[in-house]
Amino acid sequence: MNAMNTHYPDPTLVEPVARHTLAVVVDNEPGVLARIAGLFSGRGYNIESLTVSETEHEKHLSRITIVTAGTNAILEQIKSQLERLVPVHRVVDLTVQGNAIERELALVKVQGKGETRVEAMRLASAFGAKTVDATLSSFVFELTGTTDEVERFINLMVAVGLVEVSRTGVAAMGRGADPM
Repeated sequence: MNAMNTHYPDPTLVEPVARHTLAVVVDNEPGVLARIAGLFSGRGYNIESLTVSETEHEKHLSRITIVTAGTNAILEQIKSQLERLVPVHRVVDLTVQGNAIERELALVKVQGKGETRVEAMRLASAFGAKTVDATLSSFVFELTGTTDEVERFINLMVAVGLVEVSRTGVAAMGRGADPM
């Protein structure tokens, strides 16, 4: 019974779910990405965004940027399990570090004529999107920004003839002179 001596149990503590960006430095070898993705799927964790590329050619190291969400306990478990994988060198939670720079690239195809074409061009200009392809009936815009900015742009383009979207996922880096 709780402190008030009622017959009702104490309310359960509900931890908030937070979005975190993890930077993971790994050996650049076959199967590493599959092992990391398997770690997430095997435990029922979701990857919201994933980018990977070799970043240190001489050392054959790649950087994987993973955006995921969970409670503090789940995020600590994810980081701990990632650190135990043999090809993993470092795991840094850029969200905990604070002030990380995050960007995403999107290619957005819009179809339209007349006023909708003019409106699509006006919106693209307002967002700083670059026109990378144009025909008489469609445009492909390139936009780089935060995930929220990309989402807002895509949502606005729906009204003027959105046809297709391709996104890179989040690339992130901590601010300041210190390396990851």
